[in-house]
Amino acid sequence: MKICVFCSANQQIDPDFFTMTEELGKWMAENGHSLVYGGVNQGLMECVAKAAKEAGAMTIGVVPMKVEDTGRRSDYVDVEIPCDNLTDRKQLMMDQSDVFIALPGGLGTLDEIFTVAASATIGYHQKPVILYNMKGFWNNLFALLDDLQAKGMIRGDWRQYIKKADSIEEISQLL
Repeated sequence: MKICVFCSANQQIDPDFFTMTEELGKWMAENGHSLVYGGVNQGLMECVAKAAKEAGAMTIGVVPMKVEDTGRRSDYVDVEIPCDNLTDRKQLMMDQSDVFIALPGGLGTLDEIFTVAASATIGYHQKPVILYNMKGFWNNLFALLDDLQAKGMIRGDWRQYIKKADSIEEISQLL
């Protein structure tokens, strides 16, 4: 299975997130999965790619030209798919992937999560988004989604499109 991982490219975050991300990358390789990711050499992106590649997984980096231009392309990319911008990147990642796992991240990660989930709600695909809730990172987002649903802003149940996993074991069960 090709698993797309959305995550932070920042270094100055909780060190436990790096440990848990490394475990995920190794788990992906050990279970025969390939990694699709943003191809950046920083933060959790570099961590998951290094762990997956070193454990034997194929890594597919969808790399915007801006990343190439600034020298931030990861050395752990086996297959590079170049793109013009972040909008192209999200579409290429959706096309390449069977499932999406979001690790802790910021605005870019939120953009990716909601682009994929919104695309599923109107029938472009039936690929799940799993939020790996490391140390409760996504709890406030889950509360916001529940609030939006209670206010009638979300048709149906958002849990049809966005799944929660507190551990790699739960991710495995969802797959």
